[in-house]
Amino acid sequence: MSAGPRNLAVCVALALAPAVSAHDTWPDTPLARTQALAELQTLNAELLSHPSATLTLEHWCGAHRLAVPAKVVAHRLQGRDKPLPPDGRALLGIGPDEPVRYRRVRLACGDTVLSDADNWYVPSRLTTTMNRQLDTTDVPFGKVVQPLHFRRRTLSAEPLWSPLPPGWDSGAALPPASSRPLAIPPHVLQHRALLYTQDNRPFSLVVESYTASVLVHP
Repeated sequence: MSAGPRNLAVCVALALAPAVSAHDTWPDTPLARTQALAELQTLNAELLSHPSATLTLEHWCGAHRLAVPAKVVAHRLQGRDKPLPPDGRALLGIGPDEPVRYRRVRLACGDTVLSDADNWYVPSRLTTTMNRQLDTTDVPFGKVVQPLHFRRRTLSAEPLWSPLPPGWDSGAALPPASSRPLAIPPHVLQHRALLYTQDNRPFSLVVESYTASVLVHP
């Protein structure tokens, strides 16, 4: 099989496969729930403290031995473009006629999908080479624009799931252990962020939904 068809097959498999795998071995016990919360909070803190989600996920992948080598690849999902969110043009500081492009990808380390990302970006604020890479390759956005030495401003960081019930830190009882695996939804954390050039111009609005596979049982 040539490199092209092989890459296409990988993309199709990742697009069709459920974005859950690494969490399958989590038992439903108070200890495992506490460990899952610690994992989720650690990842959230690392994402908030680094400008590139791609490089953060790559480090996470390596630290948890999800794949060798620990390399994150963006598998583009083709289809209808999502419209820019209502506040998108104001956040990006652009007028009503400024072109905006959309890119949807699944960030995977090996066979493990770690994130689904929606990205709206302003092509006029990138180089010709960067735009060509984004149009024709599966290189992650963060790696393509790395020469811009960009900074990231997180607009929101929302947990989509908690393994512990409300009030657990105030003495509320934890769920009892069960014989079933811990039930974890497909996505556990969502970040919304703006990326800025060195001269403080926003050029990308991203919404990143992190999958249950970021949670790796110790």
